[in-house]
Amino acid sequence: MEDKDKSNLSFTRYQKFVVAMLAFLQFTIILDFMIMSPLGAIMMPALKISPAQFGVVVSVYAFSAGISGLLAAGFADRYDRKKLLLFFYIGFLLGTLFCALAPTYEFLIAARMVTGIFGGVIGSIVFAITTDLFPLTMRGRVMGFVQTAFAASQILGIPAGLYFSNLWGWHAPFLMIVAVGAIAGIIIFSFLQPINGHLKYKTDKNPFHHLWTTVSKPRYLFAFATTALLSTGGFMLMPFGSAFTVHNLGIHIEKLPMLYLITGICTIFVGPLVGRASDKFGKLKTFNFGALLSIIMVFIYTGLGISSLSTAVIVNTILFVGIFSRMIPSQALMSAIPDPSSRGAFMAVSSSLQQISGGVASVVAGLIVAEEVGGRILHFDILGYIVIGTIVITMIMMYSINRLIQRDTKV
Repeated sequence: MEDKDKSNLSFTRYQKFVVAMLAFLQFTIILDFMIMSPLGAIMMPALKISPAQFGVVVSVYAFSAGISGLLAAGFADRYDRKKLLLFFYIGFLLGTLFCALAPTYEFLIAARMVTGIFGGVIGSIVFAITTDLFPLTMRGRVMGFVQTAFAASQILGIPAGLYFSNLWGWHAPFLMIVAVGAIAGIIIFSFLQPINGHLKYKTDKNPFHHLWTTVSKPRYLFAFATTALLSTGGFMLMPFGSAFTVHNLGIHIEKLPMLYLITGICTIFVGPLVGRASDKFGKLKTFNFGALLSIIMVFIYTGLGISSLSTAVIVNTILFVGIFSRMIPSQALMSAIPDPSSRGAFMAVSSSLQQISGGVASVVAGLIVAEEVGGRILHFDILGYIVIGTIVITMIMMYSINRLIQRDTKV
């Protein structure tokens, strides 16, 4: 059981800076993925591609991210995490720039692949830094603040991206991400202190052996499987969210920025509150609350027909409350699984499997849904049933993860 007194520990000034910096960094990474959903309704007719092809555009990022994460896992604990973060973040920005310059569908696929190779590793480095610098009793709040980037990407990024895409085409939002990301890179380079405390622990000199010892531990394997399954929901529903909203709910495409703006403003306060609840009441209890709420809202959302803007806002907002209430405590719990000597490798492998399973989910979703003449999305409710099934399974798996952590750490 978590020590509720320790959950009230205050952040130091530098810790507050690190949390703000990581949240800003995550803003750019999440925006790169999130922007694909609202741009879907614009990109599919512009590039003359089908929903299945658009699913490939989304999933190629995930597959390349997953592969690069596995390759990087063996080296993840051998270097200063600040240097690793800068290296992969620069590569991510270059890949995003290529997306902005992409003239064809094929070029865009290649650009998304480059972006995924570098961007897919960054999340694992962020979580490794979080675990290095913050105790478990504070990680719920840290994850909560970092995940406000998810809402901020809706409030600032998605409406701005849609606005610029309406003015200058779908290429423009990627240029916006590069510009914002350059600011984040300068902040990291200038102010983040070296993060090399993990180097004092003895690790395998052979990176492939280090990777093998990480993926062969039974308790790690179960955690990897849980993480992979947790990611399927977002990758199944989000890529087709804008097309579903426009063509099934009847919300005009010009009102999409307003929908994302209002939803984002409502949910930006959710992350810190969920993080605090995780540290105060228990991470598993918070996760179960989010899982049950997600089940209800996914069922409602995927079954909606023609709706008003206010209805779409309410449903999306409550759905995101459920998503955050699953995401934040699960990430905090998972961070307690690895040993310090293999923390970077564990996070890298976990992120890779998350991306790969998300890519599979996106491809499967693209094969399940179909598009009628006029753009209406068919079989979206089937995706909802699949997502609900995975949520139920992860509730059982997270219960086992929590028991494992209690046994090993006595937290």
